[in-house]
Amino acid sequence: WVTGHAGQVVLTVSQIMWSRDLTECLVSEGKVLERVKEAELRCFQNLNKLAELVRGELPKLVRSIIGALITLDVHARDIVTQMVAEKVSGPQDFEWVKNVRYYWDVAIDDCIVRMSNSSYVYGYEYLGASPRLVITPLTDRCFLCLMGALQLDLGGAPAGPAGTGKTESVKDLAKALAKQCVVFNCSEGLDFKMMGRFFSGLAQSGAWCCFD
Repeated sequence: WVTGHAGQVVLTVSQIMWSRDLTECLVSEGKVLERVKEAELRCFQNLNKLAELVRGELPKLVRSIIGALITLDVHARDIVTQMVAEKVSGPQDFEWVKNVRYYWDVAIDDCIVRMSNSSYVYGYEYLGASPRLVITPLTDRCFLCLMGALQLDLGGAPAGPAGTGKTESVKDLAKALAKQCVVFNCSEGLDFKMMGRFFSGLAQSGAWCCFD
């Protein structure tokens, strides 16, 4: 099914299924840890299958879709491995809720992205078969902070040395929530009128903006 659908659909559905499977493991009666270990084994098997696919002859577009899927699946596997190491006991465990999780909410018939106490409706912005960022523990903490800010209708300001991935992290979070993200390199000549026009456009389009 990976080769037969659009990249964005494949990635989102894959993450919804992963979240659903793990939630079922965590709410199961009795041996929660055993069920999570089984889920970890399934993650390894899926990654091996994708690696086999990628080694064969593939069209360029399909290869880029599978590349993005492997990137996300490797992070998903790392999350499950960490959960096994921390011996998670239920769906309210912080080791589980601190991660980006996708759910199909039947009540509103829509996709919801959750992270800790924050929840955000999937944006459905067309992204194409674009590559995804490799997620590190620092990226996870950055996402957690930014998602918390969004829940409170605030902005975020990642700070750090040049070339460390601040802008890329914001762009990747926008991809995760399917929002258009406009990156703008600010200069000395940026006045209040220009900012006014900028915010007017952002408010009308619902896009995000990254002011560098």
